[in-house]
Amino acid sequence: MTGTRGDGFPYALLGTWGLTRLVLLLFVFRVFLFPGPDVTSDVSVIYQGWYEVLRTGTFPLDDVTWQYPPAAALAILSPGLLPFLDYTSAFFVLAFLADVLVFALLQYAGLRPGKSLRGAWVWVAGVPLLGPTVYARYDVMVTAVAVAALLAGARHPRLMGALAGFGAMVKVWPVLLLVGAAKGSAKRAWASAAVTIGGLALLFAASMPGAFSFLAFQRNRGTEVESLGSLVFHVARHLGWDGEVLLNYGSVEFLGRYVDVVSGAALFLTAVAFGWVLLWRLCAKRFLAHTLAEAAFVAVLMFTATSRVISPQYMVWLVGLAAVCLCFRGTRMTVPVGLVLAAAFVTVLEFPVWFSHVVASDALGITLLFVRNGLLVAAALTAAVQLWRGTVSRPAPTVPSQAARTRESLASS
Repeated sequence: MTGTRGDGFPYALLGTWGLTRLVLLLFVFRVFLFPGPDVTSDVSVIYQGWYEVLRTGTFPLDDVTWQYPPAAALAILSPGLLPFLDYTSAFFVLAFLADVLVFALLQYAGLRPGKSLRGAWVWVAGVPLLGPTVYARYDVMVTAVAVAALLAGARHPRLMGALAGFGAMVKVWPVLLLVGAAKGSAKRAWASAAVTIGGLALLFAASMPGAFSFLAFQRNRGTEVESLGSLVFHVARHLGWDGEVLLNYGSVEFLGRYVDVVSGAALFLTAVAFGWVLLWRLCAKRFLAHTLAEAAFVAVLMFTATSRVISPQYMVWLVGLAAVCLCFRGTRMTVPVGLVLAAAFVTVLEFPVWFSHVVASDALGITLLFVRNGLLVAAALTAAVQLWRGTVSRPAPTVPSQAARTRESLASS
């Protein structure tokens, strides 16, 4: 699947990207209405409200929905770069440009010797599967930084570290990109990331009050209705559980008895997943060209699947990392990537299309969550096994082909 005409330009790839992105833009600009609740309201109400506060030189100190590292302010303030547009329109344009950047990076990488355009195809197909939510959240901007970091990693570890550090100060998870750095470049990458994170932390702490208030707000979150742990309460509601579903800390969460227990279990599972990643890093023996991307994909996939919150926009991260994996011909992640793409399609069905059924915990809503979260868990387990086999387990002995055996027989006769 190259999308090229002979050895020339990938016309099919570019055409498919252009058509799907036109449709997404028509949805976010509300030329066409997408089924379900309006996903663009986060930009016009929440993001723009934060923008008005941030431009005064302070973070939203009393707003518990602000749960992001300080450099996230740059994403929220970025529409100010386009003063000829209103805030919402400018945000959509910048999200689209981030998509353009990811596509360009993946296409460039895919056309290099030894690489494949399969990664670009994953991005082209995966983004529209998530619907207009992609352009109505700033996660696509963070994903662009992460994709650039991974593609730079093999040759430019310091640049990768700086980009990963910057991404971590925008939304934390990009720090996981560094777990698969080869031993020869890991020190340079981590040092560069540490310098970037430290420098940005000092800059924001000194210049804007409340730079790290997000830590307390994030700690107090509960179990969001789309997470893996939420399935316990979706089923429990049919068995007489008397909890509630309310908008809390910026997302729709379960509140009531035992929620803290399930939230604690989710944190424990996340700790177990990180423990496995650390064990893998200590045991890994072979670091190939694609190991960096595969390790990042596995780590973020595990973090997402076990999180107390699985917002639809989190899937953008996974699609971007999956695309980088498939840029490499030798990757072992083909099946997990397919599972992530399937999960992306189910995600747009549970939010926004049939989100009311999810909130109501009816049969359709529970089924969608079981399928989506089951696909994510299956992808995480499959990807972890493949990463272990490719880097820790001894490679299977090579069986000589019939032609090779024939040549050996003739040579010995």
